[in-house]
Amino acid sequence: MNDVATPDAPATPAARSAGDYKSKVKPIWCPGCGDFTVLSAITRALALLQLEPHNVAVVSGIGCSSRIPAYTSCYGFHGVHGRSLAAATGLKAARPDLTVVVASGDGDGYSIGGNHFMHACRRNVDMTYIVMDNHVYGMTKGQASPTTEPDWDNKLSPGGTGIRSYHPLVIALASGANFVARAFSGDQHGTAQMIAQGIQHPGFSFIEVMSPCVTFRPEQREWKDKVHPATVGPTNDPARAARRIMTDDGFNIGVLYAGERAPYPVGGKPARNTVAEIEAEFAL
Repeated sequence: MNDVATPDAPATPAARSAGDYKSKVKPIWCPGCGDFTVLSAITRALALLQLEPHNVAVVSGIGCSSRIPAYTSCYGFHGVHGRSLAAATGLKAARPDLTVVVASGDGDGYSIGGNHFMHACRRNVDMTYIVMDNHVYGMTKGQASPTTEPDWDNKLSPGGTGIRSYHPLVIALASGANFVARAFSGDQHGTAQMIAQGIQHPGFSFIEVMSPCVTFRPEQREWKDKVHPATVGPTNDPARAARRIMTDDGFNIGVLYAGERAPYPVGGKPARNTVAEIEAEFAL
């Protein structure tokens, strides 16, 4: 009697590496820019979670950091200045099945996009907001940004602006973000781990990444010697997190707050499949 051939077991798909999430487009940031390692941290985080590239969308606005969607193999949307969170919220509402990651900078995210930032925290839609903060407008050649120190002396603001610096972690916590953290681009592994945590945490996750601009702020090379792990772990108590943040020296690295608020519900209505169905909604 002949042996009966058994069908081959389905092949186990190979694990994805960080390189599988990078596109063939070569980044064009300045040499030494911290955004290179933030890009690598994002792709490493996606690899840690083994997400399918076609199930991830990366959204951005305008600025050096906002080039990131072009450098990934995921879905990408490069929007207008300061409006990345608005576009990302609409995308998540229409496609709740997607993992939505938003890339921004301190100019794009906290100046023209500051209002969207505050209300995205309030709304608590399930997405991850990564802001690369270098305390300067790098793409437009070195103007002071909302997070610039008030006494930073430069050609465009002799003697400094004299304006108090914006504190994004305070704003995020007070406005209702469900996950608040700070990372440093010089620690690629730690930043990747933190981004992966933010993606997995339900609700709106905000991660400020200190990303030096050595072209217009060469003194930021010293950040690598100033950053240090937070002395305490994350808390789910916003009052306790607020007390901690008021003594922050600006160089604490780690998760400040991981809340338990339920994400804003999206995707409740059935999808419309035809143009006729959409037109019927607007019929007089």
